[in-house]
Amino acid sequence: MVEAAAVAFAAPTVVRKEICRRYRVAWIGELERVRERFYAISVERRISHPAVRLIADQAKRRLFIN
Repeated sequence: MVEAAAVAFAAPTVVRKEICRRYRVAWIGELERVRERFYAISVERRISHPAVRLIADQAKRRLFIN
């Protein structure tokens, strides 16, 4: 039986307090540069739902600025 282990994991800063409280873990630091990838998967070739199209268009404008 393991009573303690040295483990580190990443989590969003915005939920840090909740994670520490719920899982009884300690915050040890913060990373400045982290990348996340989000995927929208659809069976349709083109997005036809207006709300989904709006979200996808906004994401392209805000996330993929070259």
